[in-house]
Amino acid sequence: MRTPKISLVIPAKNEEDTINLIYKRIDAVMKKIKKSYEIIYIDDGSTDTTYQKMRELNSKYPKKIAVVKHRGNWGKSIALQSGFKLVRGEITITMDADLQDIPEEIPNFIKKIEEGFDLVSGWKKIRHDPISKTFPSKIGNWLASSLTGVKLHDFNCGFKAYRSQVVKNLNLYGELYKFIPIIAAKKNYKLTEIVVKHKKREFGKSKFGWERNAKGFLDIMTIFFITGYIKKPGHFFGTLGLLSFLFGFIVGLYITYLRITTGGINYRYPLLFLGILAMIIGIQLVTTGLLAELFVYYMSPRDKGDDKIEETLTI
Repeated sequence: MRTPKISLVIPAKNEEDTINLIYKRIDAVMKKIKKSYEIIYIDDGSTDTTYQKMRELNSKYPKKIAVVKHRGNWGKSIALQSGFKLVRGEITITMDADLQDIPEEIPNFIKKIEEGFDLVSGWKKIRHDPISKTFPSKIGNWLASSLTGVKLHDFNCGFKAYRSQVVKNLNLYGELYKFIPIIAAKKNYKLTEIVVKHKKREFGKSKFGWERNAKGFLDIMTIFFITGYIKKPGHFFGTLGLLSFLFGFIVGLYITYLRITTGGINYRYPLLFLGILAMIIGIQLVTTGLLAELFVYYMSPRDKGDDKIEETLTI
């Protein structure tokens, strides 16, 4: 079977109105630029007719359309991971199924990959979303860029292009899909960013909720930790532990000095207890770091999400 040049991975949940439309528009673009392609749809727990629409396309175009159905809703990271396992093309493109991303911009991503970049991330410079969605996103992008040193404006844009070797080396879970550019940058892949048009949602309902804002800061801390310390967690916990122990030790020296020079420590017992507590915490943190190092050394391969898939229709 002929290997396609481009693989498109499109996760969807309750997007029955756009499944056929997005295929038609992608097909028109690919015919225009004369690129062979495949589309891998992932149904992540839809409760409408999304999966039925996907199956119909697979039956009609079995050499172009692959479908993965998840057993329930497992989130975008697992959905992308399921799709990435099946890609066969040299270039992989991800986009959302709601048609807020414009398929006609696909050639711009391909051009950048062909210029030598490994990952091209979309930047929705002008977003047609409510402020409840755009403002937290701006804060999150700024924090992620500041903490990790990866200079992009829009980490969470679902419209991206990759050399397929990049997606084959990703290990996504939880909310890590938001920070794929950071993970790729830490693996020394070449990144760039292009401005993409963003349309107001015309079909379906947004899956965005306020709970995502509350979790956003923790997600950023997670990516900061795993990209900076996944191979050396002892450095993270050890540094904190040594600082805590040093603080407690200095407090202890001060209390000892007072005891020798004045013969008593008067009302400084709370300070003494604080110093002892800081040293104990320091020892615990250093020990945690050493245990984490042992875990990393002997860690088995992470769950790939195979048990989350109910059915797969391949090309």
